[in-house]
Amino acid sequence: MIRPASPSRRRCPVWLGLLALAWASLWPAAFGASLAEAETQFQTGKYESALEAAAEGLEKLPNDEDWHHLRLRCLLTLGRYPEARAAATNAVARNGRSIRLVWTARDAFLGNGDTNNAAEMLDRVKFLVANRMGSRDAQSRIAFGRAALLLGADPKEVLEKIYAPLQQADPKLRDVYLARGDLALQKHDAALAAKAFEEGLKQVPDDADLLFGLARAHAEGDRKQMGEAIEAALKANERHVPALLLVAENQIDAENYDQAGKILADIAKVNPWHPDLWALRAVLAHLRHDAAAETEARSTALKFAPTNPRVDHLIGRKLSEKYRFAEGAAHQRQALAFDPAYLPAKAQLASDLLRLGQEDEGWQLADEVNATDGYDVAAFNLVTLRDTMRKYAALTNEHFLVRMDSKEAVIYGPRVLELLEAARTKLCEKYGLQPVERTTVEIFASQKDFGVRTFGMPDNPGYLGVCFGSVVTANSPAANKANAVNWEAVLWHEYCHVVTLTLTKNKMPRWLSEGISTYEERQANPAWGERLSPRYREMILEKDLV
Repeated sequence: MIRPASPSRRRCPVWLGLLALAWASLWPAAFGASLAEAETQFQTGKYESALEAAAEGLEKLPNDEDWHHLRLRCLLTLGRYPEARAAATNAVARNGRSIRLVWTARDAFLGNGDTNNAAEMLDRVKFLVANRMGSRDAQSRIAFGRAALLLGADPKEVLEKIYAPLQQADPKLRDVYLARGDLALQKHDAALAAKAFEEGLKQVPDDADLLFGLARAHAEGDRKQMGEAIEAALKANERHVPALLLVAENQIDAENYDQAGKILADIAKVNPWHPDLWALRAVLAHLRHDAAAETEARSTALKFAPTNPRVDHLIGRKLSEKYRFAEGAAHQRQALAFDPAYLPAKAQLASDLLRLGQEDEGWQLADEVNATDGYDVAAFNLVTLRDTMRKYAALTNEHFLVRMDSKEAVIYGPRVLELLEAARTKLCEKYGLQPVERTTVEIFASQKDFGVRTFGMPDNPGYLGVCFGSVVTANSPAANKANAVNWEAVLWHEYCHVVTLTLTKNKMPRWLSEGISTYEERQANPAWGERLSPRYREMILEKDLV
């Protein structure tokens, strides 16, 4: 008798085997093309189409990591936070060893204010790597690099041991350039960030995320390059929410509040619940003195994540950029109440307090930021500057504290106090101010030191002096060797700002404050201040003068 073959060894018809072989070879290609198309839809702003494709893909392959990852990103981009949380829970249950998916699930939990599960995701990444579990593909290694930074890894080692080998192995891997650039931006190293994004764009031209990163890198420096990069980013993806948010911020900076509101409305069409969208609406309401709208906007920003520190940090930062340092500092304190370890808020609060003249706490916070993150360029610059300023001479009287280079103090220090007293007597009487606080005036012999104290970074040429309210910073004549500057005119001008900003609690338009200070310069001394030149006359008549 002939025994039948076991099921595992039973022969199938030749045609069926050939069909199976053909299907096995064709299905991944067809499936991969579908995923690639969906990724392209996502990167060009067709988020709804990409989400539909992800749903269809998961119907066929419910455990597929790539489709889960795409679906999560779509839901988060569209502001469907509760759905993203459910999707993240499901994805991690099915793919608990996917480092990339676990890392993205953390974003979904944070978007819903679920800090416990978000922390668990971070711990899971650490566990998977430590126990040599999970995928070792490029995307997973990039995700681990981002997680490692939060876990306290040395940024230099992350760059050299994780990102550099990945870039060398695959120069067209766009996400490695994004990770490098984001790391540099977190450390306030704009030049290093710009280099990373520019290198990425050489390999992956017209990528909206890379172009947006380049715009961020130039945001505090070359505004022209920033504008070109953001325009190119929106050309590649007109619905790129981070890029639109940056444009809205710039419109607020330029006091184009109506235009900022229109851009925020465009963002709402993509993600009606984006926390930054509502934070910026709160800023606009504050600047329009609409307290009820401001409270409502901030509350909406915290709708899904009630203790999200970024909301108050962003509101406070924008208010401080409008010279409302007291209000800005209050928001940073609230952000730190939500998360005491949130370094951006601590760094901004340090800056705000130093500008408010609350130096002891301000310097202490700067020290804490620098101790926690030794790679933060802004914090390092500040603590280095303090070491320099400790060598400055301090000239004081009842109304002023003047800090300046000790050699310069010997030459004209007493004249500085004399001029400031004269300005105080004349201008306070004229405008009806009774100053309560003593005014601090810091005069820097190095333009870079002036830049760090005033703006947090050394490269801000073109400024002679800046008034924050009760604190004035100025360049000394030694810092302006290329162009002769009358320091007396500068200090008179800045003290006039002290008067007008104190009277209005820093809430007057900048152009009006500047106009009054320039006017008072000429009133004090006809040789000071700007004069109408033929070029100025031509600009006014041709309507070229803004």
